Amino acid sequence: MIENLRLQNFRSYKDASFEFEGGVNIVVGPNASGKTNLLEAILVLAQGGSYRARDADLIQFNKPWVRLDGLFVPGGSRTLKLTRTALQGRSLQGVSKQFVLADQPHRRLSLEQTVPVVIFEPGHLQLLSRGPDYRRDWLDDLLARSQVGYKRLINSYRRALAQRNALLKKPARAAADQLFVWNVRLSDHAGQVAAARATLVEQINKGLSRTYGQIAGPVESSASGRRRPVGAFHRAGRRAKLAITYQNQFSLSNYSSRLLAKLEASTELDLRRGFTAHGPHREDFTIELNRQPAPISASRGEVRSLVLALKIFELGLIAKARDAAPIFLLDDVFSELDGSRRRALVAHLRDHQTIITTTDADAVMEYFAASQNLIALTK
Repeated sequence: MIENLRLQNFRSYKDASFEFEGGVNIVVGPNASGKTNLLEAILVLAQGGSYRARDADLIQFNKPWVRLDGLFVPGGSRTLKLTRTALQGRSLQGVSKQFVLADQPHRRLSLEQTVPVVIFEPGHLQLLSRGPDYRRDWLDDLLARSQVGYKRLINSYRRALAQRNALLKKPARAAADQLFVWNVRLSDHAGQVAAARATLVEQINKGLSRTYGQIAGPVESSASGRRRPVGAFHRAGRRAKLAITYQNQFSLSNYSSRLLAKLEASTELDLRRGFTAHGPHREDFTIELNRQPAPISASRGEVRSLVLALKIFELGLIAKARDAAPIFLLDDVFSELDGSRRRALVAHLRDHQTIITTTDADAVMEYFAASQNLIALTK
């Protein structure tokens, strides 16, 4: 858990301090009062980076530095310093970054040095409707936070891909002589990435239908006013079945060798395109609800139940991987859920320190029988 936090020159905060309790913390305030910025600061200090911005964007406009100080239990004190640094010969500015954990400096955080955190924000409700890159990023981020070495692996893959794409934009004769070494490197990393993603999808599938049924068990009204069963029951009365399929381009048993052969065979076509058309960066996963594509067949409520079930899986995965219950950050999602889904979410919060943002504290507090720590913000 996090006990306290001080923000200096972070986003909308010039200098502010907050204290948190071990159970439920409700941050209430009008729009543009800094609620999301506060959750972002906790995430940045705990995990080492933001989910929505570059480091340079975290520093308040016209300020030279940012400092975040927090106390975590266990773990002790933790500080992050971001400082603007002018790039030589340019007017643009870079950012230097330093962490201090229990008085020891670090340039970056390993997985073991991060504090486990799960965030649920309104953008996650677009997991089905947004493009494949959004779903790939979700998988890769979850793997990076739960599997030692994956962050290094996916970064190595992306660097190899960037190098190959840069060569594809050069004259064909100059590029062709250098492509093979990057084809080999890219293929090697790609096989490991695809295997890790597919394994994670298999894990999700094991309990997703059950969790979904627990969340979406009540009935909802159709447009005609008739009530129909959702979630735990199919429209015809059968139990709902959810299935996620990772769409790997090649068999996982020989993914690397098959991709290498494809890259070699596609050299001329890739040179004309100017980019690499095969590999994990072009793959996606699909979700079916009762054997129908969920983005097409699922109602608005069913989509919310599905994404909420995925977030609950995420909580369990991180807790198991890190042997610690993660801090759960909820950014104004209560307003996106109806009463039954709010209650289903609350049932999974008992073992987590939870920090919830809202514009209406009363709409949140009624779902918690125990006392809550209320943090009020103003513009």
